[in-house]
Amino acid sequence: MRIISLVPNGTEILFAVGAGDLVVGVSHECDFPPEARTRPILTGSALQPGMSAAEVDAAVAAQVGSGLSLYTLDDAQIAALDPDVIVTQELCPVCAVSTEQVEGAVRPLPHCPEVLSLDPHSLQDVFADIRQVGAATGHTAEAEALLAGLEARLDAVRARVAGRPRPRVVALEWLDPFFAGGHWVPEMIEIAGGLDVLAKPGDPSRRLTAEEVAAADPDLLVVMPCGFDAAGAQDQIDLLADRPAWRALRSVRNGRVHPVDANGCFSRPGPRLVDGIERLAAIFHGVRSEL
Repeated sequence: MRIISLVPNGTEILFAVGAGDLVVGVSHECDFPPEARTRPILTGSALQPGMSAAEVDAAVAAQVGSGLSLYTLDDAQIAALDPDVIVTQELCPVCAVSTEQVEGAVRPLPHCPEVLSLDPHSLQDVFADIRQVGAATGHTAEAEALLAGLEARLDAVRARVAGRPRPRVVALEWLDPFFAGGHWVPEMIEIAGGLDVLAKPGDPSRRLTAEEVAAADPDLLVVMPCGFDAAGAQDQIDLLADRPAWRALRSVRNGRVHPVDANGCFSRPGPRLVDGIERLAAIFHGVRSEL
């Protein structure tokens, strides 16, 4: 079997269930595990590098609004790799190549590969994707073992935060403008012993005003700008330091702003979401999993 993965979470799942040796091509954002970077890269970004957060937001809105993709796709190299399966997504046109774009690339191929779209909205959907990838690649047992380990780690977090007061939390997946983290993020906050005051599990990500964040008056902010690691998130926070609306937030005044590795543990719906939940439990309650 020859597999192309055009979404980072798909690549992570494939390697995590033991199917990494079947992967023959990846996207330009597939950087985990490091071995994924040894595969041919089949996508690129249509955005100019070096833009500010506000410029990225404006460019994304313009590109998506005009019906254009944010990503380029190497149709010729895909044809040369002759895949049996292509893993993609439809959930977010900002996050990766869409299923529609992939289907356009494979339509002319003499051997039409199976297109496997991973579109989770919740943590259980992510686990279902892991199970689906395991079954599709002949790695069912490995997928079930992985899931058992992830569930055990979640149970450990739940046990360690049980009965503790829940801090009021706002998760920001973009800072200029503000966006509330959605889909699985509110569920992650809940499992870790927090209360998301601006989103519910399964809600899509949405734009927020500074007034909404101020009115929510969170005890703490978790900053997880999509595409950034913890150091990059801190850099984005630093850019807001002189803005009065930011400085006025109680959580900012109290030093309760926490940058996290969005790229690895929050934005990508794969096994490392459980790492993110463990990180949140440490932020909220100072507890760490025993597993």
